[in-house]
Amino acid sequence: MSLFSWLHKKKPGLDAAQQQRLAQLPKPGALGDGSLRSQRWVVVDLETSGLNLNRDQVLSIGAVVIEDGAVDFSQLFERTLQRTDTKLSPSVLIHGLGPGAIAAGSDPAEALLDFMTFVGDSPLLAFHAPFDQHMLGRALKDSLDYRMAHSVLDVADLAPLLCPDVTLREAGLDDWLNHFKLQAGERHHASADALATAELMLILFSRARQQQIDTPQALLERLAQWKRRQQAPSF
Repeated sequence: MSLFSWLHKKKPGLDAAQQQRLAQLPKPGALGDGSLRSQRWVVVDLETSGLNLNRDQVLSIGAVVIEDGAVDFSQLFERTLQRTDTKLSPSVLIHGLGPGAIAAGSDPAEALLDFMTFVGDSPLLAFHAPFDQHMLGRALKDSLDYRMAHSVLDVADLAPLLCPDVTLREAGLDDWLNHFKLQAGERHHASADALATAELMLILFSRARQQQIDTPQALLERLAQWKRRQQAPSF
């Protein structure tokens, strides 16, 4: 393979209806000065064929919506993506998506169009968000030639920021769920993990309001300050 072959990668072949849907996707909204409660948040979780950021693929997407201070169970999203050219890794033992389920999945372009329509102009929340953001962004680029520009906040950073009294080091989602005695219905299943993350996020939003962090923009700014402090060298 040529070093520059990626420059000539063929664009995805979308039909006219898919191109129209793509053109009609709303532009992402900026995090504003409305209340945390009034903001519509989309909590997302992915299951992938492995953990390689450049080789592995998104196999399923689960998402729930937090709005008006609660999980809105009328707004749920779940899709398994059809993958005919994906070699499954041992991660299939964790998420349970075998060849049959993947073969019966949705066309990736249709599934991703459905997901971005579901997201609309809302910001995203995910636990260990950089991984999900990268994998989702690559899937959108490969299948739709679409660049996602939505705000994505990492719940794995928000939790220690908003709960400085909790001494959990390098904590995973299970650690935070156990700390707050939250029950996850079926871990390592995209929609169940998204719901578990959303329930954790409701607690974190309450903690934010107790600390006078009342708007999405204020939350983003406080998070940026916290991350700078974490990255600053200690003497």
